[in-house]
Amino acid sequence: MPLQPETMPKLGFGLMRLPMKDDAIDLEQVCKMVDRYMASGLYYFDTAYGYHEGKSETTVREAIVSRYPRESFYLATKLPPWSMKGPEDCGRLFQEQLDRTGAGYFDLYLLHCIDSGTYPIFEKYDAFRFALQKKAEGLIRHFGFSFHGSPELLEQVLDEHPEFEFVQIQLNYADWENPVVRAREVYEILQSRGIPMIIMEPVKGGTLSNLPPELSARLKARRPESSEASWALRFAGSLPGIMTILSGMSNSEQLEDNLQTFADFEPLTDEEFELLAEIRRIMTDSPMIGCTACGYCTTGCPMNISIPDVFRSINAYRIYNDHFRAKSFYNSLLKSHGRASDCIACGQCESVCPQHLPIIELLRDASETLDKKKQKA
Repeated sequence: MPLQPETMPKLGFGLMRLPMKDDAIDLEQVCKMVDRYMASGLYYFDTAYGYHEGKSETTVREAIVSRYPRESFYLATKLPPWSMKGPEDCGRLFQEQLDRTGAGYFDLYLLHCIDSGTYPIFEKYDAFRFALQKKAEGLIRHFGFSFHGSPELLEQVLDEHPEFEFVQIQLNYADWENPVVRAREVYEILQSRGIPMIIMEPVKGGTLSNLPPELSARLKARRPESSEASWALRFAGSLPGIMTILSGMSNSEQLEDNLQTFADFEPLTDEEFELLAEIRRIMTDSPMIGCTACGYCTTGCPMNISIPDVFRSINAYRIYNDHFRAKSFYNSLLKSHGRASDCIACGQCESVCPQHLPIIELLRDASETLDKKKQKA
């Protein structure tokens, strides 16, 4: 049966940043959030092979599959190119995902993180034919991919593989004109072809829910009762052609705020679009590191550097010019993680970064700020 975008829930539950307790996923809290989400009439869950080092997919089994009838929810997961060494890995990884989740089948299955580096891997190992075979067997209901490449590559992939039914893209108001992400161009290509879109990173890894005070004040002046995150979600939800917007909800407060945003959804007005454009222009002028804290870079780091948290420290320092707080947060990381200066430039992190950040160089710069004592005036 063809994918029917009009029947899909606008808010999807992303299982990338689950609540934690004592360095483990807080299953009790996840179950409560799942129950609240499902009780609101929503049913779309998104996970991936590498989220929480594989524990996201096992949490799906414990919090959703074992507690709800299989036909009552949609489950999406993804085939990881960085775990593939040969064509046989398509079947191995897929079966492992079925075993982890206990789902029996996947409503939506994606090739994970297509860009100029991963697309040849999927081609080399015939992942497209494999996915279509699993779809014919009924183990995949709908086939798509998540995308982190250029508009030119997107056109190429769509031309060479018309079998795709949907595409998952990074889109938020901060990245709308970002020269690296090029979200507007990617969106316009898919919209012109009538391809349904799933949106990831609508709040840019939480960045757009924690704006500098002067920017937050502008949004509050316009809508005093609305959260910063709701503005970002409304931006994505106001665009035509959007099927589902994923939110990686880490606690019940975030869930409730998101449910409220979509319960009685109000598209942005022209004036509100312009306000966000103005905020984007101000943010673009700030020397921020565009990390979304997806965590792909940390899984294989041989020096156990918490790279997203290092960048969070630097961004806080740059926005607020508060070296003390940035350094205090960074020092707390060192109790269980390596220093920025421990980087051995192996390149593992850069090979999997969806944002294509020069992580090695950024860590070197971060070390100059965070690993050295601040000079007295």
